[in-house]
Amino acid sequence: MKTVLIFMDSLNRHYMSLYGGAQVCTPSINRLAEDGVVFNTHYAGSLPCMPARRELMTGRINFTETPWSSMQPFDESLPRLLNERGVYTHLITDHYHYFEQRAHGYHTDFKSWEFVRGQEGDPWIPRVREPEVPVYRGKNRRQDWVNRAAMDLERDEDYPTPQCFMRGIEFLKANAAEDDWFLQLEVFDPHEPFLCPAKYRDQFAPPWDGPFHFDWPPYAPVSEEERAAIEHIRACYAGTLAMADVWLGKFLDQIDELGLAEDIRIILTTDHGHLLGEHGYWAKNYMHDYPELVHLPLVVRDPGASVSGTAPAGAPRPRVDALTATIDIMPTILSWHDVAIPDSVQGKSWMPLLEDPGNGKAHHETVLFGYWGKTINITDGKYQYTRVPDPAKPRYDHTAMPLRYMGAEADALRQAELGDFLPSAKGVPVYRVRFPGSDGGEHVPHEDLLTDLSTDDPAAHPVQDPELHAQWETRLREAMKRHDVPKAEFERFRLA
Repeated sequence: MKTVLIFMDSLNRHYMSLYGGAQVCTPSINRLAEDGVVFNTHYAGSLPCMPARRELMTGRINFTETPWSSMQPFDESLPRLLNERGVYTHLITDHYHYFEQRAHGYHTDFKSWEFVRGQEGDPWIPRVREPEVPVYRGKNRRQDWVNRAAMDLERDEDYPTPQCFMRGIEFLKANAAEDDWFLQLEVFDPHEPFLCPAKYRDQFAPPWDGPFHFDWPPYAPVSEEERAAIEHIRACYAGTLAMADVWLGKFLDQIDELGLAEDIRIILTTDHGHLLGEHGYWAKNYMHDYPELVHLPLVVRDPGASVSGTAPAGAPRPRVDALTATIDIMPTILSWHDVAIPDSVQGKSWMPLLEDPGNGKAHHETVLFGYWGKTINITDGKYQYTRVPDPAKPRYDHTAMPLRYMGAEADALRQAELGDFLPSAKGVPVYRVRFPGSDGGEHVPHEDLLTDLSTDDPAAHPVQDPELHAQWETRLREAMKRHDVPKAEFERFRLA
């Protein structure tokens, strides 16, 4: 069996026509869904980019133990387990965070890997002289302007995401006759900066004639001056997504041309969403974990499942309403390749759901999600309970790979304890690095919040029922125990 995981960064569910969004049609994603199964209640776990990818690799929650971090010596990673069973693994990506020091050990477990250069601030093109930078608004990185200057910005093939799909096509051509391989095809788009040829962007709004260059919003609330640019930024995002969708279509065309449609299982999903003015915010990370950030798109095409290919022509495809999460990807792929799922894995394979989309009882009752050091959330797909921390309680980073603590940050490591702090570490001692307590900042809730997800703007109209709050507090405590959350986190969230 052959498997392809297509991981698109910052793919907003509410922008996709597949989920009722009017912003972008995404015909190629829709085409994949027509032959597959759409999941309606799929959630993030750990946010943002690299915490999500450690979950992808290990099938375990990350954010309750460590922030943005390296793979750990005790991690049982997806590509390594596949390799050990004779499944060839290959990574194609333009996600440059894989190659940063503080995110060591992700790509190296693959048998082979390809890194497409040039996204965001990727230190790609060497240039001593300062680049030309227009009057801009939002985030700005010198290296991003250097990289842009090396590209023809109106030519698709100069962009990293199309190049990733092009390399994916070459992989298919070279390996079509082989069996037992796994391709992780991971593209950074539609992550910011929202850069694409004008032919895509101009489909969604007139060309921007504002007083500043703007395609990379700040990680801050929308200012009064920026409100006029919301439509423009949404068009930039939509154009970037449209470009990625076009090149996904070319990849799917190649699968069909090679006669592989019945031989390849495909997963398409993302790590998190991105706010584009919703709730008065740009971006992610620093605000409440709104549904737009954590309720994610997921499409799976499994030719081997009985549900695939069984719908009559014109009939709606089956959808899965069961609650699923990022930690499920790893055990699903292992089960497809007949590889035993380690006991440490907290996710569950989707194979029963693909055979019977109504089989929700076989999956999660609740899932945890959030950011390290901020609030903690739990959902059943109907309600979201957000628990705020005690700001007087310290936060701890638990790691056996303290590569992030270099230079000035080494001071934090000098004060660290070394011990058996993580049940998941299988006896491997880890550093417990102490950080001061925090309430999460001014833009997160400062009291426990229960929201009904069926309502418009749930966080603006929280549920006040004390009995229901107590029930969700109990559910959160039980879920944290199931996920081996460190003892200090129970104390920080007043659940000890």
